[in-house]
Amino acid sequence: MNVEEEVERLREEIQRIGKIQPDGSYKVTFGVLFNDDRCANIFEALVGTLRAAKKRKILTYDGELLLQGVHDNVEIILKAAPEPASATAADSVAKS
Repeated sequence: MNVEEEVERLREEIQRIGKIQPDGSYKVTFGVLFNDDRCANIFEALVGTLRAAKKRKILTYDGELLLQGVHDNVEIILKAAPEPASATAADSVAKS
């Protein structure tokens, strides 16, 4: 699995175990994500995948490197998916 595939799988897993927020984002703590059995089986290097997703601005969290135990309460926020361009264009036409 390449990095892009792992980042997409991470997005799916955060949506599965995270809590949806009013703005459409998802929130989960590092400890919950790290200790999830399914995530443990999918990601060989969860911290590396988190860093890759953060670099791509798909999610955000405080700090650079998360460590089990020390950072279990750090919130990871999966940003809301942007609306597809076609839906945005259709909305603006409908409002005109």
